[in-house]
Amino acid sequence: MKRVNIYNTQPEAYHAIFAVEKYVKESNLQPLLEELIRTRVSQINGCAYCIQMHTQSALKAGESTERLFALTAWRESTMFTSEERAALALCDEITHISNSGVSDDTYTSAQRYFSDEKMAQIITLISLMNLWNRIAVSTKIA
Repeated sequence: MKRVNIYNTQPEAYHAIFAVEKYVKESNLQPLLEELIRTRVSQINGCAYCIQMHTQSALKAGESTERLFALTAWRESTMFTSEERAALALCDEITHISNSGVSDDTYTSAQRYFSDEKMAQIITLISLMNLWNRIAVSTKIA
């Protein structure tokens, strides 16, 4: 079944999203952390298109295949730093926000590693990836 192509139908929507992408790319987030977050959100949302795109970007940025393979089980893995684990916990809870929001424990843990500026950048990135995933999955972009 053919679905709407938002880029062709409503290019203004994509221009707005790309403005947020520009903000994220100009932020000072570490490229590997950015790609871990993008990939993890996409895994949770089942967005094959974005998983493929961001695992490839992560590999190009120097990420290991072993860590990418372990990303779905990051809580049980010892391959991720405490800082990455704090960001991934935030990522999981924001992506599943309807379950119970973002817990104070998760938020406080992330604040141990990230300044308010970085927290804002990470929350924006997670929210942006959820938007991209919802567009890709609902319109079957891949």
